[in-house]
Amino acid sequence: METICSLFEEAAREFADRPAAIEGDTRLTYAELESHVLCLAARLQEGGVRPGDRVAVLGANTIPFLCATFAAPAAGAVLVPLNTRLAPRELAEILADSEARVLLSSRAFAGALGAFEAQGSPHETMLFEEGEPPAARPSFRAAPAEPGALAQLYYTSGTTGRAKGVMLTHANVCVHARTAVRELALGPDDRWGHFAPMFHLADAWATLAVTAVGGVHVFAPHFEPGAALELVERERITITNLVPTMLARMVEHPYARDFDPASLRRILSGGAPIAPALVKRIMEVFRCEYVQTYGMTETSPYLTLSLLHPHLERLPPEEQFRYRARTGRPFACVELEVVDGEGRAVPRDDRTVGEIRVRGPTVSPGYWKRPQETAAAFRDGWFHTGDLAVIDAEGYVNIVDRKKDMILTGGENVYSTEVEYALCEHPSVLEAAAFGVPDPAWGESVRAAVVLKQGARASAEELVAHCRGRIAGYKVPRSIEFRNELPKTGSGKVAKDVLRAQVRGGGDGSVSGGAETKRGA
Repeated sequence: METICSLFEEAAREFADRPAAIEGDTRLTYAELESHVLCLAARLQEGGVRPGDRVAVLGANTIPFLCATFAAPAAGAVLVPLNTRLAPRELAEILADSEARVLLSSRAFAGALGAFEAQGSPHETMLFEEGEPPAARPSFRAAPAEPGALAQLYYTSGTTGRAKGVMLTHANVCVHARTAVRELALGPDDRWGHFAPMFHLADAWATLAVTAVGGVHVFAPHFEPGAALELVERERITITNLVPTMLARMVEHPYARDFDPASLRRILSGGAPIAPALVKRIMEVFRCEYVQTYGMTETSPYLTLSLLHPHLERLPPEEQFRYRARTGRPFACVELEVVDGEGRAVPRDDRTVGEIRVRGPTVSPGYWKRPQETAAAFRDGWFHTGDLAVIDAEGYVNIVDRKKDMILTGGENVYSTEVEYALCEHPSVLEAAAFGVPDPAWGESVRAAVVLKQGARASAEELVAHCRGRIAGYKVPRSIEFRNELPKTGSGKVAKDVLRAQVRGGGDGSVSGGAETKRGA
């Protein structure tokens, strides 16, 4: 069975003269990338890194980040990617919890690095920019690793409390990479756009999968929708995975009217639920195959893809769309069930709601130094995701909510995605988030936070009336607030716990109620 090191060594050998990485004017072949990786790995070992030590990385989507992905395991270390959107205090907590020996970063994060030094953090900091790789391949021997050894430690976004580290082994991530290659038909002619943050598995899985087939990594250090569209055109990107908030801004950007998507063969979305209305707009703008993905950090990440079974490809386009806009069918190496509270599989009637549980070679062995939380989530050989879904006769699931985000009003369950999808069908709505707030009569009532498209107008009354024609009365928002943006986690998910806390605190600074609102041009 493979390790990250053996996967990279094979790719560097087989694709030595092929292009590997593009960042601005910098272009590296696989042979040149290998020299960068080995040079960094040697620096880590010279700095005292030993097998099993944790090496944290704090950086934007860049070639040095890609190098760190392979250099850390080459030195025998465990990679700990850090969310660049966290405050220095939160980052320091992760460094302490992981007991990181070294922090790899760049001068762009000087503020955070200075804060760490002021706090007396025990790790050593190494800058990406220091030192140039030698002209020839460095003399370096990679530290041996077993497939079952710990390879990566990803800390969850911490929206429900203190972040916890998800352990992933070499086998977890390498099996996932090879399965993704088969599922998505990745090959040496593919050029992957790194737009979603590389510190999150919404994008990080592709560092291994694209490398395994000798594809090209194209980096966008900072996401801006117009620049992302231009980069797709200029570098002839063929495939990428973006979170819905990014895609929403790309398809509504003025440049989208003149955008040429000819190079794209597939566009993937993942990291958060996506409204069918946005899926339609994505397919109109990008004019290539759309694939919805669903996964979790604990599963390396993919659990489902909305790729069509062969017999479904013969359906009329509107019926095909119904499947493409669903959460999807199980990823090839995953066993997935939707079960009730007693652990019994729910009927495949597309109506009965249950929790998704999974098992397979890509599932994490558990949480770092958290035996109780590991035991709670990993039970009887299954990982219990906490995601509520329905499943149809074809085996395609559709997520309706997170357990913690379901709203209970007057004894009725309201799934937030239903409300959000209804709101997003309004032509003025760019993003929407539905969540429960305390209500003395009903227990909870439905509230929504809405971001309008640039220059669009809408009133709360108009959006409520729009929803009444699409969902049951008890699901319709009792109140709507308008915002310039929604609070997000580092991976781009809407932070509903922040929305709920702001309502309780009464200090969100939003426009609420019935006044007509226009988002400025």
